[in-house]
Amino acid sequence: MIKKRKFTLSTTQIILLSFLVTILIGSVLLALPISSASSKSVPYLDALFTATTATCVTGLVTLPTVSTWSLFGQIIILLLIQIGGLGIITIMSGLMLLLNKKMGIGDRLLIQDAFNLNTMSGLAKFVKNVLLGTLIIEGIGSVLYMFVFIPDFGVKGIWISLFNSVSAFCNAGIDIISENSLCNYATNPLINVVTSILIILGGLGYIVWWDVLRVIKTRSAKNKKIFRHLTLHSKIAITVTFGLILVGALLIFAFEYANPATVGNMSLFDKIQVSLFQSVTTRTAGFACVPQENLTNLSSFVSLILMLIGGSPVGTAGGIKTVTVSVLICSALATIRNKNRATLFNRCISEGSVKKAVAVVVTFITICSVSAILLMAVSNAPMMDVVYEAVSATA
Repeated sequence: MIKKRKFTLSTTQIILLSFLVTILIGSVLLALPISSASSKSVPYLDALFTATTATCVTGLVTLPTVSTWSLFGQIIILLLIQIGGLGIITIMSGLMLLLNKKMGIGDRLLIQDAFNLNTMSGLAKFVKNVLLGTLIIEGIGSVLYMFVFIPDFGVKGIWISLFNSVSAFCNAGIDIISENSLCNYATNPLINVVTSILIILGGLGYIVWWDVLRVIKTRSAKNKKIFRHLTLHSKIAITVTFGLILVGALLIFAFEYANPATVGNMSLFDKIQVSLFQSVTTRTAGFACVPQENLTNLSSFVSLILMLIGGSPVGTAGGIKTVTVSVLICSALATIRNKNRATLFNRCISEGSVKKAVAVVVTFITICSVSAILLMAVSNAPMMDVVYEAVSATA
Protein backbone atom coordinates (compact mmCIF):
# COMPACT_ATOMS: atom_id res chain seq x y z
CA MET A 1 0.00 0.00 0.00
CA ILE A 2 1.44 3.34 -1.06
CA LYS A 3 1.36 5.96 1.66
CA LYS A 4 0.15 9.36 0.63
CA ARG A 5 2.59 12.15 1.13
CA LYS A 6 1.58 14.68 3.70
CA PHE A 7 1.58 18.21 2.32
CA THR A 8 3.26 20.54 4.76
CA LEU A 9 4.29 24.16 4.51
CA SER A 10 7.62 25.49 5.72
CA THR A 11 7.67 28.25 8.33
CA THR A 12 8.68 30.77 5.66
CA GLN A 13 5.78 29.71 3.44
CA ILE A 14 3.34 29.99 6.35
CA ILE A 15 4.55 33.52 7.13
CA LEU A 16 4.24 34.58 3.47
CA LEU A 17 0.82 32.96 3.18
CA SER A 18 -0.40 34.71 6.34
CA PHE A 19 0.56 38.09 4.88
CA LEU A 20 -1.14 37.23 1.59
CA VAL A 21 -4.36 36.19 3.35
CA THR A 22 -4.26 39.35 5.49
CA ILE A 23 -3.89 41.52 2.38
CA LEU A 24 -6.75 39.77 0.56
CA ILE A 25 -9.12 40.01 3.54
CA GLY A 26 -8.15 43.67 4.02
CA SER A 27 -8.71 44.46 0.34
CA VAL A 28 -12.20 42.91 0.38
CA LEU A 29 -13.14 44.92 3.49
CA LEU A 30 -11.77 48.15 1.99
CA ALA A 31 -13.75 47.54 -1.21
CA LEU A 32 -17.02 47.59 0.74
CA PRO A 33 -19.14 50.78 0.55
CA ILE A 34 -18.92 51.16 4.34
CA SER A 35 -15.15 51.68 4.02
CA SER A 36 -15.51 54.64 1.67
CA ALA A 37 -16.06 58.22 2.83
CA SER A 38 -18.49 58.68 -0.07
CA SER A 39 -20.38 55.43 0.75
CA LYS A 40 -19.58 54.24 -2.77
CA SER A 41 -17.28 51.28 -3.30
CA VAL A 42 -13.69 52.18 -4.06
CA PRO A 43 -12.31 50.36 -7.15
CA TYR A 44 -11.00 46.97 -6.01
CA LEU A 45 -7.53 47.61 -7.47
CA ASP A 46 -7.17 50.70 -5.26
CA ALA A 47 -8.48 48.75 -2.26
CA LEU A 48 -5.98 45.97 -2.97
CA PHE A 49 -3.13 48.46 -3.34
CA THR A 50 -4.06 50.18 -0.07
CA ALA A 51 -4.31 46.86 1.79
CA THR A 52 -0.93 45.82 0.41
CA THR A 53 0.85 49.07 1.20
CA ALA A 54 -0.64 49.12 4.73
CA THR A 55 0.29 45.51 5.51
CA CYS A 56 3.74 45.85 3.96
CA VAL A 57 4.13 49.31 5.61
CA THR A 58 5.55 50.97 2.50
CA GLY A 59 3.67 54.28 2.81
CA LEU A 60 2.68 54.52 -0.86
CA VAL A 61 -0.97 55.25 -1.67
CA THR A 62 -3.01 55.68 -4.84
CA LEU A 63 -5.79 57.57 -3.06
CA PRO A 64 -5.51 60.17 -0.24
CA THR A 65 -6.20 58.31 3.02
CA VAL A 66 -7.78 61.24 4.87
CA SER A 67 -10.49 61.97 2.28
CA THR A 68 -11.06 58.57 0.65
CA TRP A 69 -11.78 56.31 3.61
CA SER A 70 -14.52 56.41 6.25
CA LEU A 71 -13.81 55.76 9.92
CA PHE A 72 -14.42 52.05 9.30
CA GLY A 73 -11.99 52.08 6.39
CA GLN A 74 -9.38 53.90 8.44
CA ILE A 75 -9.74 51.35 11.26
CA ILE A 76 -9.15 48.53 8.75
CA ILE A 77 -6.05 50.32 7.43
CA LEU A 78 -4.76 50.87 10.98
CA LEU A 79 -5.24 47.18 11.83
CA LEU A 80 -3.38 46.20 8.65
CA ILE A 81 -0.53 48.57 9.57
CA GLN A 82 -0.31 47.09 13.07
CA ILE A 83 -0.37 43.53 11.70
CA GLY A 84 2.26 44.44 9.12
CA GLY A 85 4.50 46.11 11.69
CA LEU A 86 4.32 43.36 14.29
CA GLY A 87 3.61 40.40 12.01
CA ILE A 88 0.52 38.19 11.98
CA ILE A 89 2.47 35.38 13.68
CA THR A 90 3.33 37.63 16.63
CA ILE A 91 -0.26 38.80 17.04
CA MET A 92 -1.69 35.28 16.80
CA SER A 93 0.88 34.04 19.32
CA GLY A 94 -0.04 36.91 21.63
CA LEU A 95 -3.72 35.93 21.43
CA MET A 96 -2.81 32.34 22.27
CA LEU A 97 -0.89 33.49 25.35
CA LEU A 98 -3.78 35.77 26.32
CA LEU A 99 -6.11 32.75 26.21
CA ASN A 100 -3.60 30.75 28.29
CA LYS A 101 -2.97 28.31 25.45
CA LYS A 102 0.40 26.60 25.34
CA MET A 103 2.65 27.22 22.37
CA GLY A 104 3.57 24.06 20.49
CA ILE A 105 6.87 23.38 18.75
CA GLY A 106 5.34 24.51 15.44
CA ASP A 107 4.28 27.84 16.94
CA ARG A 108 7.74 28.35 18.40
CA LEU A 109 9.41 27.59 15.08
CA LEU A 110 7.16 30.14 13.38
CA ILE A 111 8.07 32.85 15.90
CA GLN A 112 11.76 31.98 15.68
CA ASP A 113 11.68 32.25 11.90
CA ALA A 114 9.53 35.40 11.89
CA PHE A 115 12.00 37.24 14.14
CA ASN A 116 15.11 35.48 12.80
CA LEU A 117 16.10 34.37 16.31
CA ASN A 118 18.90 31.91 17.06
CA THR A 119 17.15 30.14 19.92
CA MET A 120 13.68 28.91 20.87
CA SER A 121 14.12 29.48 24.59
CA GLY A 122 12.05 32.24 26.15
CA LEU A 123 9.92 32.82 23.06
CA ALA A 124 6.68 33.22 25.01
CA LYS A 125 8.27 35.93 27.15
CA PHE A 126 9.74 37.54 24.03
CA VAL A 127 6.30 37.78 22.36
CA LYS A 128 4.74 39.22 25.54
CA ASN A 129 7.50 41.83 25.77
CA VAL A 130 7.13 42.76 22.10
CA LEU A 131 3.37 43.26 22.37
CA LEU A 132 3.54 45.06 25.72
CA GLY A 133 6.44 47.27 24.62
CA THR A 134 4.63 48.17 21.41
CA LEU A 135 1.41 49.10 23.23
CA ILE A 136 3.28 51.24 25.76
CA ILE A 137 5.30 53.15 23.16
CA GLU A 138 2.34 53.67 20.83
CA GLY A 139 0.23 54.75 23.81
CA ILE A 140 2.77 57.32 24.94
CA GLY A 141 3.11 58.58 21.36
CA SER A 142 -0.67 58.96 21.09
CA VAL A 143 -0.88 60.99 24.30
CA LEU A 144 1.92 63.33 23.20
CA TYR A 145 0.31 63.85 19.79
CA MET A 146 -2.95 64.81 21.49
CA PHE A 147 -1.36 68.03 22.81
CA VAL A 148 -1.32 69.25 19.21
CA PHE A 149 -4.08 67.37 17.42
CA ILE A 150 -6.92 67.81 19.95
CA PRO A 151 -6.62 71.66 19.90
CA ASP A 152 -6.48 71.51 16.08
CA PHE A 153 -9.14 68.85 15.36
CA GLY A 154 -11.22 68.60 18.54
CA VAL A 155 -12.35 65.12 19.65
CA LYS A 156 -11.27 63.73 16.26
CA GLY A 157 -7.73 64.57 17.31
CA ILE A 158 -7.76 61.54 19.64
CA TRP A 159 -8.27 59.17 16.71
CA ILE A 160 -5.72 61.05 14.57
CA SER A 161 -3.18 60.82 17.41
CA LEU A 162 -3.69 57.06 17.79
CA PHE A 163 -3.52 56.46 14.04
CA ASN A 164 -0.38 58.55 13.59
CA SER A 165 1.35 56.93 16.57
CA VAL A 166 0.78 53.39 15.28
CA SER A 167 1.70 54.38 11.72
CA ALA A 168 4.92 56.10 12.85
CA PHE A 169 6.02 53.26 15.13
CA CYS A 170 5.31 50.68 12.42
CA ASN A 171 7.20 52.86 9.92
CA ALA A 172 4.16 52.90 7.63
CA GLY A 173 4.16 56.59 6.72
CA ILE A 174 0.37 56.69 6.25
CA ASP A 175 -1.57 59.45 8.01
CA ILE A 176 -5.10 60.87 8.22
CA ILE A 177 -4.12 64.48 8.90
CA SER A 178 -4.19 65.99 5.43
CA GLU A 179 -3.49 65.14 1.80
CA ASN A 180 0.03 66.61 2.07
CA SER A 181 1.04 64.34 4.96
CA LEU A 182 2.81 66.27 7.78
CA CYS A 183 3.79 69.30 5.68
CA ASN A 184 1.44 71.53 7.71
CA TYR A 185 3.43 70.58 10.83
CA ALA A 186 6.90 70.74 9.27
CA THR A 187 8.11 73.31 11.80
CA ASN A 188 6.28 71.94 14.85
CA PRO A 189 8.99 70.63 17.24
CA LEU A 190 6.64 68.32 19.19
CA ILE A 191 5.32 66.58 16.07
CA ASN A 192 8.84 66.28 14.65
CA VAL A 193 10.39 64.89 17.83
CA VAL A 194 7.57 62.46 18.71
CA THR A 195 7.30 61.13 15.15
CA SER A 196 11.07 60.76 14.82
CA ILE A 197 11.40 58.89 18.13
CA LEU A 198 8.57 56.52 17.22
CA ILE A 199 10.14 55.82 13.82
CA ILE A 200 13.60 55.28 15.32
CA LEU A 201 12.35 52.97 18.08
CA GLY A 202 10.41 50.88 15.58
CA GLY A 203 13.36 50.82 13.19
CA LEU A 204 15.98 49.85 15.78
CA GLY A 205 14.24 46.54 16.48
CA TYR A 206 13.02 44.71 19.54
CA ILE A 207 16.27 42.85 20.18
CA VAL A 208 18.10 46.16 20.60
CA TRP A 209 15.45 47.33 23.10
CA TRP A 210 15.85 44.32 25.35
CA ASP A 211 19.62 44.40 25.07
CA VAL A 212 19.79 48.06 26.15
CA LEU A 213 17.39 47.39 29.05
CA ARG A 214 19.43 44.33 30.04
CA VAL A 215 22.63 46.36 30.25
CA ILE A 216 20.94 49.24 32.09
CA LYS A 217 19.76 46.78 34.75
CA THR A 218 23.27 45.43 35.29
CA ARG A 219 26.15 46.96 37.21
CA SER A 220 27.75 48.08 33.98
CA ALA A 221 25.20 50.88 33.79
CA LYS A 222 26.57 52.31 37.03
CA ASN A 223 29.99 52.55 35.41
CA LYS A 224 28.47 54.52 32.51
CA LYS A 225 29.80 52.01 29.98
CA ILE A 226 26.48 50.80 28.61
CA PHE A 227 27.55 50.71 24.97
CA ARG A 228 30.59 48.52 25.70
CA HIS A 229 28.40 45.75 27.18
CA LEU A 230 25.86 45.63 24.37
CA THR A 231 25.83 42.74 21.90
CA LEU A 232 27.49 43.16 18.51
CA HIS A 233 24.06 43.32 16.85
CA SER A 234 22.95 46.21 19.07
CA LYS A 235 26.22 48.09 18.65
CA ILE A 236 25.96 47.94 14.85
CA ALA A 237 22.24 48.82 14.79
CA ILE A 238 22.59 51.83 17.09
CA THR A 239 25.82 53.16 15.55
CA VAL A 240 24.68 52.86 11.94
CA THR A 241 21.16 54.17 12.68
CA PHE A 242 22.30 57.39 14.31
CA GLY A 243 25.22 57.74 11.92
CA LEU A 244 22.88 57.60 8.92
CA ILE A 245 20.44 60.04 10.52
CA LEU A 246 23.20 62.56 11.23
CA VAL A 247 24.95 62.25 7.85
CA GLY A 248 21.63 62.27 6.00
CA ALA A 249 20.45 65.38 7.86
CA LEU A 250 23.72 67.24 7.18
CA LEU A 251 23.60 66.45 3.46
CA ILE A 252 19.90 67.33 3.10
CA PHE A 253 20.48 70.55 5.07
CA ALA A 254 23.32 71.51 2.72
CA PHE A 255 21.49 70.54 -0.50
CA GLU A 256 18.16 72.15 0.47
CA TYR A 257 19.47 75.21 2.33
CA ALA A 258 18.71 77.65 -0.50
CA ASN A 259 15.81 75.76 -2.08
CA PRO A 260 12.72 78.00 -1.69
CA ALA A 261 10.41 75.08 -2.57
CA THR A 262 11.44 73.19 0.60
CA VAL A 263 13.36 74.87 3.45
CA GLY A 264 14.92 77.88 1.73
CA ASN A 265 12.56 80.42 3.33
CA MET A 266 12.63 78.88 6.82
CA SER A 267 14.61 80.03 9.85
CA LEU A 268 17.90 78.28 10.67
CA PHE A 269 16.30 76.29 13.49
CA ASP A 270 13.45 75.15 11.24
CA LYS A 271 15.87 74.20 8.48
CA ILE A 272 17.75 72.00 10.94
CA GLN A 273 14.68 70.28 12.36
CA VAL A 274 13.13 69.70 8.93
CA SER A 275 16.42 68.27 7.62
CA LEU A 276 16.64 65.92 10.62
CA PHE A 277 13.04 64.82 10.19
CA GLN A 278 13.51 64.23 6.46
CA SER A 279 16.56 62.08 7.19
CA VAL A 280 14.67 60.01 9.77
CA THR A 281 11.40 59.54 7.89
CA THR A 282 12.93 58.90 4.46
CA ARG A 283 15.11 56.06 5.74
CA THR A 284 12.37 53.89 7.17
CA ALA A 285 8.91 55.48 7.24
CA GLY A 286 7.65 57.73 4.46
CA PHE A 287 5.96 60.72 6.09
CA ALA A 288 6.51 63.97 4.23
CA CYS A 289 7.43 67.23 5.97
CA VAL A 290 8.19 68.95 2.66
CA PRO A 291 6.86 68.08 -0.82
CA GLN A 292 9.12 65.26 -2.00
CA GLU A 293 8.81 66.31 -5.62
CA ASN A 294 10.42 69.66 -4.72
CA LEU A 295 13.63 68.13 -3.37
CA THR A 296 16.80 68.77 -5.34
CA ASN A 297 18.27 65.82 -7.25
CA LEU A 298 21.10 65.60 -4.73
CA SER A 299 18.67 65.32 -1.80
CA SER A 300 16.60 62.79 -3.73
CA PHE A 301 19.72 60.69 -4.29
CA VAL A 302 20.60 60.85 -0.58
CA SER A 303 17.03 59.82 0.22
CA LEU A 304 17.35 56.85 -2.16
CA ILE A 305 20.45 55.61 -0.32
CA LEU A 306 18.75 56.03 3.06
CA MET A 307 15.66 54.16 1.84
CA LEU A 308 17.75 51.32 0.44
CA ILE A 309 19.52 50.77 3.76
CA GLY A 310 16.35 51.13 5.83
CA GLY A 311 16.10 50.05 9.47
CA SER A 312 17.53 47.25 11.59
CA PRO A 313 16.61 43.55 11.75
CA VAL A 314 13.72 42.36 13.97
CA GLY A 315 12.03 45.75 13.82
CA THR A 316 9.15 47.37 11.99
CA ALA A 317 11.24 49.03 9.27
CA GLY A 318 12.07 47.74 5.82
CA GLY A 319 15.12 48.07 3.61
CA ILE A 320 18.29 46.03 3.22
CA LYS A 321 18.92 46.60 6.96
CA THR A 322 21.72 48.40 8.79
CA VAL A 323 23.46 45.25 10.02
CA THR A 324 23.46 43.65 6.55
CA VAL A 325 25.00 46.74 4.93
CA SER A 326 27.61 47.02 7.71
CA VAL A 327 28.64 43.38 7.29
CA LEU A 328 28.95 43.79 3.52
CA ILE A 329 30.99 47.02 3.73
CA CYS A 330 33.35 45.59 6.37
CA SER A 331 33.82 42.46 4.28
CA ALA A 332 34.65 44.55 1.21
CA LEU A 333 37.13 46.67 3.18
CA ALA A 334 38.78 43.52 4.57
CA THR A 335 39.18 42.18 1.04
CA ILE A 336 40.71 45.47 -0.16
CA ARG A 337 43.20 45.35 2.74
CA ASN A 338 44.05 41.68 2.03
CA LYS A 339 42.71 40.58 5.40
CA ASN A 340 41.40 37.03 5.82
CA ARG A 341 38.49 37.97 8.10
CA ALA A 342 36.28 41.03 8.41
CA THR A 343 35.83 42.48 11.89
CA LEU A 344 33.31 44.80 13.53
CA PHE A 345 33.86 46.20 17.03
CA ASN A 346 36.79 43.76 17.40
CA ARG A 347 34.55 40.80 16.59
CA CYS A 348 35.11 38.54 13.58
CA ILE A 349 32.26 38.26 11.08
CA SER A 350 31.48 34.71 10.01
CA GLU A 351 31.55 33.71 6.36
CA GLY A 352 27.91 32.67 6.66
CA SER A 353 26.92 36.20 7.68
CA VAL A 354 28.83 37.67 4.73
CA LYS A 355 27.15 35.26 2.28
CA LYS A 356 23.71 36.13 3.66
CA ALA A 357 24.49 39.84 3.37
CA VAL A 358 25.56 39.44 -0.27
CA ALA A 359 22.41 37.43 -1.07
CA VAL A 360 20.12 40.02 0.55
CA VAL A 361 21.76 42.99 -1.17
CA VAL A 362 21.83 41.34 -4.61
CA THR A 363 18.19 40.26 -4.29
CA PHE A 364 17.09 43.67 -3.07
CA ILE A 365 18.89 45.61 -5.81
CA THR A 366 17.62 43.18 -8.46
CA ILE A 367 14.00 43.69 -7.36
CA CYS A 368 14.46 47.48 -7.31
CA SER A 369 16.07 47.48 -10.76
CA VAL A 370 13.43 45.27 -12.37
CA SER A 371 10.64 47.31 -10.75
CA ALA A 372 12.15 50.57 -12.00
CA ILE A 373 12.54 49.21 -15.53
CA LEU A 374 8.92 48.02 -15.61
CA LEU A 375 7.67 51.36 -14.29
CA MET A 376 9.68 53.26 -16.91
CA ALA A 377 8.26 50.98 -19.60
CA VAL A 378 4.66 51.93 -18.75
CA SER A 379 5.10 55.59 -17.80
CA ASN A 380 6.78 58.74 -19.10
CA ALA A 381 7.81 59.96 -15.66
CA PRO A 382 11.38 61.25 -15.10
CA MET A 383 13.88 58.52 -14.25
CA MET A 384 14.63 59.89 -10.76
CA ASP A 385 10.91 59.85 -9.89
CA VAL A 386 10.51 56.28 -11.14
CA VAL A 387 13.56 54.99 -9.26
CA TYR A 388 12.41 56.86 -6.14
CA GLU A 389 9.02 55.12 -6.29
CA ALA A 390 10.56 51.70 -7.02
CA VAL A 391 12.97 51.91 -4.10
CA SER A 392 10.26 53.29 -1.80
CA ALA A 393 7.95 50.39 -2.66
CA THR A 394 10.64 47.74 -2.26
CA ALA A 395 11.93 49.20 1.00
